[in-house]
Amino acid sequence: MKLLIQRLIAVLLLVIPGLSAAYGFLLMKDALFDYFAKMGDVNVITPVFSWGMFIGGAILFIIGIAFIGGWIFFRDRKHNYLSSRFRPKIARPPRQPRPESDISRTDNSE
Repeated sequence: MKLLIQRLIAVLLLVIPGLSAAYGFLLMKDALFDYFAKMGDVNVITPVFSWGMFIGGAILFIIGIAFIGGWIFFRDRKHNYLSSRFRPKIARPPRQPRPESDISRTDNSE
């Protein structure tokens, strides 16, 4: 039962930002559609673009997409599915100098 509740919470954590991103996209689409619809109306002299609705929708869209993208990125990092450029860098230990006795010296004299 505990695992079922944890999975339900995890799904809700992904659904809520997804719904906010979809709603933000709809707000941006409606702002653009209303502006272009007003441009075609003969009764309106100068159509006004609703910047508040457009910017609010853009903020909701960006926050929702960023949350879902971050969730996927960190999940893939945990499971080691990422490309090598996104993996954390592991410092190599410094190389030990070779002792002088191991170095073979060549004598070029004849």
